Amino acid sequence: MRLSAPVFRLKRRAKLLSRTEGIPLHAALDRLAAEEGFRSWSHLSTKLAEARPARRILDALTPGDLVLLGARPGHGKTLLGLELLCEALGEGWAGLFFTLDYTEADVHRRLVDLGPVAKTADRLILDTSDAICADHVIGRLAQVDGPALAVIDYLQLLDQDRRHPPLGQQVEALSAYARTSGAVIVAISQIDRRFDLAGDGMPGLGDVRLPNPVDLTLFTRTCFLHDGAVRVERTG
Repeated sequence: MRLSAPVFRLKRRAKLLSRTEGIPLHAALDRLAAEEGFRSWSHLSTKLAEARPARRILDALTPGDLVLLGARPGHGKTLLGLELLCEALGEGWAGLFFTLDYTEADVHRRLVDLGPVAKTADRLILDTSDAICADHVIGRLAQVDGPALAVIDYLQLLDQDRRHPPLGQQVEALSAYARTSGAVIVAISQIDRRFDLAGDGMPGLGDVRLPNPVDLTLFTRTCFLHDGAVRVERTG
């Protein structure tokens, strides 16, 4: 299921349309839904819920997985990471979201965009500390009991503080901890802009933007998004 823009952007357009044309918000939403080929906004929402890949991604994960979730800006990688956490919370997992990019208010707005699937988000452990690095993530994970899923937003920002180990060492530490503890760790990743210039259909490991060397074979699974399509693969 492909939309012309992510849902949160369509909602923003609907709010602007509502204000500029003086029509109710629900009418603006229905108009945009019709432009996307749906009978109404509720029809779009229903179909979107059916098409969401988070459930099948979670079902495919195994304890100890280190997952790379990559896409170019605006293709929904952060929203998918949050949705994956909500699905895990619904299964009784502990869910932790580490972000060096968003504020708490930003994250809560994104959760609203998920709609009913975010009903479990009240149990989400949200960490926006400037100290986020591999050791910080591992320390927080060590404090929870039972199965846990952590999402890091995002991989490249772990490399911005020179007081922390190089990114390659941090990925090695995350891989080792996931493997020994059974936790699942998902690192959201930027994709190099050269991917857009190449015009390829779906990014891959060779398109991951790396400011410094990282052994990407440490990731046991990859999940790439582009234009509404999702590809999940086991590496190695």
